[in-house]
Amino acid sequence: MAEKSPSLATQAYHTIKENILNLTYPPGMVLTEAMLTKELEMSRSPVRTAIQMLQVEGLIVSDYYKSMTVKEITDKDINEIYQLRELLEGAAFRQIFTGRYEEYSYRIEEKVVRMCAAAGDLYEWEIADTAMHMEIISIFDNDRINRIYENNLSELIRIGQYSIRNGMKIPRTNDNLKKMISYMRKGNYEKAFEILKNDHFGTGRNTALKMH
Repeated sequence: MAEKSPSLATQAYHTIKENILNLTYPPGMVLTEAMLTKELEMSRSPVRTAIQMLQVEGLIVSDYYKSMTVKEITDKDINEIYQLRELLEGAAFRQIFTGRYEEYSYRIEEKVVRMCAAAGDLYEWEIADTAMHMEIISIFDNDRINRIYENNLSELIRIGQYSIRNGMKIPRTNDNLKKMISYMRKGNYEKAFEILKNDHFGTGRNTALKMH
């Protein structure tokens, strides 16, 4: 029994976290131990441990009255996340074009193929899209920058889904990324970056902001 508890807590953690990230539990939703134990068909102990883990990550927040809610996403959160992405990915994209644009065109294409395959599943598409952005910043080979992205991954995934729900079109985005890759192969930085900037910094931010 001693070995079973941690695995149940881990299972509860992953299930609750995925439900938060795929918006089954949307921002602001009130959660209770009773509700979660019923949905997960588990006892309170592993669920309580999972809740504590998600509170540490900041995905579940509690008030003075011990009421638990899924962390809200504010306009400030969205603007800060997109400012961060534009600063880091803009610099990364310029670095890619100092001599490794052909190599990165294939590396990014691999992620875009996954995005196209997941087009029917909003959550899976957003996971693949996030991996594509991680590929762009991998040019830095900088663990600290990777950790910044990883620390904000939950917000990136949730905000990205709001972008799609509020008007960002997956097929059009996929097609534009294929064009971006084509421009990368030719070494055309201006055209390639224009697509990244318009689709993922402009449209992405503006459509996410419509959620409020």
